[in-house]
Amino acid sequence: MVEMEWPGSLDEYSKLINRINIPRVVIDNAVCETATLVKVDSARRHGILLEAVQVLTDLNLSIQKAYISSDGIWFMDVFHVTDLDGNKLIDEGVISYLEKSLATIHCGKPAASNDLTALELTGTDRVGLLSEVFAVLAELECDVVEAKVWTHNGRIASLIYVKDCNSGSPIKDSQKIDTIVGRLRNVLKGQDDILYAKTSVSMTVTHTERRLHQMMFADRDYERKPVLQHSDDSPVVTVQNWVERGYSVVNVQCKDRMKLLFDVVCTLTDMDYVVFHGTITTAKDRAYLELYIRHTDGTPISSEAERQRVIQCLQASVERRTSQGVRLELRTTDRPCLLADVTRTFRENGLNVTRAEVSTSADVALNLFYVTDALGNAADVKTINSVREKIGLSCLKVKELPLISQQKTEGEEQGVGVGGTVLFSLGSILRRNLYNLGLIRSYSQA
Repeated sequence: MVEMEWPGSLDEYSKLINRINIPRVVIDNAVCETATLVKVDSARRHGILLEAVQVLTDLNLSIQKAYISSDGIWFMDVFHVTDLDGNKLIDEGVISYLEKSLATIHCGKPAASNDLTALELTGTDRVGLLSEVFAVLAELECDVVEAKVWTHNGRIASLIYVKDCNSGSPIKDSQKIDTIVGRLRNVLKGQDDILYAKTSVSMTVTHTERRLHQMMFADRDYERKPVLQHSDDSPVVTVQNWVERGYSVVNVQCKDRMKLLFDVVCTLTDMDYVVFHGTITTAKDRAYLELYIRHTDGTPISSEAERQRVIQCLQASVERRTSQGVRLELRTTDRPCLLADVTRTFRENGLNVTRAEVSTSADVALNLFYVTDALGNAADVKTINSVREKIGLSCLKVKELPLISQQKTEGEEQGVGVGGTVLFSLGSILRRNLYNLGLIRSYSQA
């Protein structure tokens, strides 16, 4: 059992309740030949599934299969996970950290400062916008330590963590903050986005990717027409009501990728839906999710308009993180104006940044950029090479996406199709999950 450290603000009754509700975590490498089994039993509350999935995805674990079941006030999640190379987890340090993190998800994450100032930006995407943003921050002597940028349906959302270049401290001076916010808002507004461009500052630590989903949801990116026609790999989402059992059944079929389950569960949670049961399977490069949901008040989806909204929002949640363009990795010594210079070079060569991740560690900058041409099409190889020559061939390299091992047994490859949704009885779902977990020998035992 993981030793718990309770915040001093908790009274004895609260500590007792927390002890009763401590999740039971089992991590087993013997059950499955191709993946590590992670089982979490916990008291059911809104958001706890998301917190468990978040722990797994923050460790860059690939979820090959998952089973979700709830019974009254208790909740059981089972995940089959691998590392990025498709291997089981064998590092005892990683396994111990994973066990401890999952055992404390019921406590929640304390809000605290990470000694950085968070800038939240949303607006209309355009070629060169990121270059203008980083140029303003460099001019105002803001050191960008971390940043994540997403684009979807012509909109952009970004979380940029900065500190003062001179003091190395978070920016707290209200006058300087007002200047930063005003300048960035003017950049985001451009000529066409006077009403919807938004800039804000936060000193509170937030899970960056969940916050990006919330920002794009608030910006209603799911209602906007895509700038480019979606490919055949666009997610297929269906929603039906199972009237007899009082559930809405959500099915998602799409190309498999890292953090897919997090994106879907994050969106449902922030829309105030609870996942009571579910099955997630992958076959080759495809993912199939079947989730049984209700509102937090216990009711299923109640109108056609709401059903369509859920479909739109889930499609958007999958598409936001879909990588478009060439992946460029910049690894070099950090310096003032680095991001402004690099993104200006992209802009001058007609490259548009569709997604970006910026991080620094021990004065080394590690930045990932996904770039297309100005129209959103594949960037020309000559253009990419020209940009690399100007920035530095040794520090800016073309990188492929990490491969997710898709080694499946013949039985696993059959999966659960989404196109023809079948509403199983609740007893059938539970029997199937228990059988897959090895807790019963046949369906008839449950």
